[in-house]
Amino acid sequence: MFWNASQIPDQRGRTAVVTGANSGLGLETARQLAAKGAHVVMAVRNQDKAAAAVENIRAMAPDASLELIALDLSAQASVRAASEKILGAHQRIDLLINNAGVMATGEAKTVDGFEMQFGVDHLGHWTLTALLMPALLRTARARIVTVTSTAHHMGRAVDPANPHLEGRYGPWRAYGQAKLANFHFGLGLQQEFERAGVGAASLLAHPGLSNTNLQAVSVRESGGGLTQRFSQWAAVHTGMSASDGALPQLRAATDPAANGGDFYGPMFVNNGPPVRKPIFRRIGMNSAIAKLWDVSERETGVPIDVSTAASS
Repeated sequence: MFWNASQIPDQRGRTAVVTGANSGLGLETARQLAAKGAHVVMAVRNQDKAAAAVENIRAMAPDASLELIALDLSAQASVRAASEKILGAHQRIDLLINNAGVMATGEAKTVDGFEMQFGVDHLGHWTLTALLMPALLRTARARIVTVTSTAHHMGRAVDPANPHLEGRYGPWRAYGQAKLANFHFGLGLQQEFERAGVGAASLLAHPGLSNTNLQAVSVRESGGGLTQRFSQWAAVHTGMSASDGALPQLRAATDPAANGGDFYGPMFVNNGPPVRKPIFRRIGMNSAIAKLWDVSERETGVPIDVSTAASS
């Protein structure tokens, strides 16, 4: 039998932080974790949509334990404020699902001057993960799941001399870079955990082609480019539902058999039940991860120091 949401173990007593939990994959992830008893911290930018998402979840799970935190991943100050609130309320965090993101939008900068897709999809989650690390490492067998995409295959590793693609911007080039950064981040974080000898695990997941509002936002924010409109059409007509698309990240987060460094995605590339996927593009990977670490620390001013966090 293929893995499905009914196989999620009891999550009572566990705390999960899910970014972008107001819609799409994030909403479905929050819904399933809450239905299994987890306390879910819904870290989202749009608080009106978040309130509607809470009602949506409680319609299925009236006793769901939910908490809303304002988080704008495009603003490092917001990430810091959200992290402070989460840490103030929770000494321990069992799950961090780095789910939120934007796709193939027109060229834009975050308030901190970062290229928008790299800034939201990677750098925002970099800082969030780094700042929540003490609570994660206080928890036995905590897991961090970073959501990437099949688009990471078309991405190029970040160039330390031009991480924001100045003069080289293309919506899909930037998306590929951001999703490859997510891929390298998940694997690099597992390497950090192993070097430090801690029990936390970093895993990766991708949703395949899922029919969520990601494509509609891409069309709107890019001015309706041809490839963005085709992506939206394909998601509507051939994509999986958001509930099915969320299964790889849910499996990475909850399957007792999953291990640090594992990568989950649909069986048939972009469709199908969630299975463990092979890790490709290993040549030069460690060098790319090291460059990503240097760029991320330089741009955000926030290091990921697992050894220090473990002792705090």
